[in-house]
Amino acid sequence: MDAIAEPSRQLVRLRGRSYVAFVFCPVVPIVGWLEELDATIARSPGFFVGKPVVLDLSALNLSHSAIAHLVASLEQRNVRVLGIEGANGAQMTNDLPPLLTGGRHCLVKQNEPEKPEAKPKPTSLLLDSPVRSGQSVVFTDGDVTVLGSVGSGAEIVAGGSIHVYGALRGRAMAGVNGNAAARIYCQKIEAELLAIDGYYQTAEEIDPALRNRPAQAWLEGDIMKITPLN
Repeated sequence: MDAIAEPSRQLVRLRGRSYVAFVFCPVVPIVGWLEELDATIARSPGFFVGKPVVLDLSALNLSHSAIAHLVASLEQRNVRVLGIEGANGAQMTNDLPPLLTGGRHCLVKQNEPEKPEAKPKPTSLLLDSPVRSGQSVVFTDGDVTVLGSVGSGAEIVAGGSIHVYGALRGRAMAGVNGNAAARIYCQKIEAELLAIDGYYQTAEEIDPALRNRPAQAWLEGDIMKITPLN
C-alpha cells in the first residue's frame, strides 16, 4: 500500500512592527477631564479618529464599571482605546480593552551575530521633497528635516527636533519619546498643530502675528513657547 504523504506544515511567520500611540492620562474629576478633551476635539475635529490610544489609569482608582463607562465615553467621541495601562488586573474583564505593560519604543528583530562592518543606526531623517496632504512621516530615533513644505493634513512625528525649510501647514509632533529639549523650526508657520513631548498648541492657539513668518517652538517647563526666527 502506498504511503500517504503528510501535508507540509506552513511555518508561522512573525514580524515586529511599532506604532506611535497617544497616551491619555485622565485625572479627577473625570467629567472635567472629558470637558477638556471635548474642547481639544472641537479645535481639531477628527484628529484622534483612527489613531491608536492607550489609557493610562495609574493615577486613578476606578472600579470596573467606571473604567467601562470611561472607555464608552471615549468611543462616543470617536476615540478608540487600544489598551489600558496602570489598572488592577482584577478590574479587567473581556469586555474591556486589554491590559498593557512595559510600553516603550522598541524594535523586534531576528537575533543575528553582529557584523563588524554594520553601519550605525541613523539618528536623523532627511526628506528632500515636500510632505503632501494625507502623508504621515514617523521617525522616532531622532530629528526630521524637510527641505520642502509640509502640506495641510500631513503629519511629521519625530523623536527629536523637526526642521521644515518651507511652509509648515500640517501637524508636527517632536520629542515623542519624552525628549522635552526637542524643538520645531519652520520658515513659514501655518501649522494645524504643534506638539513637543505631549504638550501642544492648535492653530487657534498660535499667535496670529506669527502666521506666515519663520518661527520656532520649544518647551519652557510645561508651557510651549512659539517665537519668530530672527
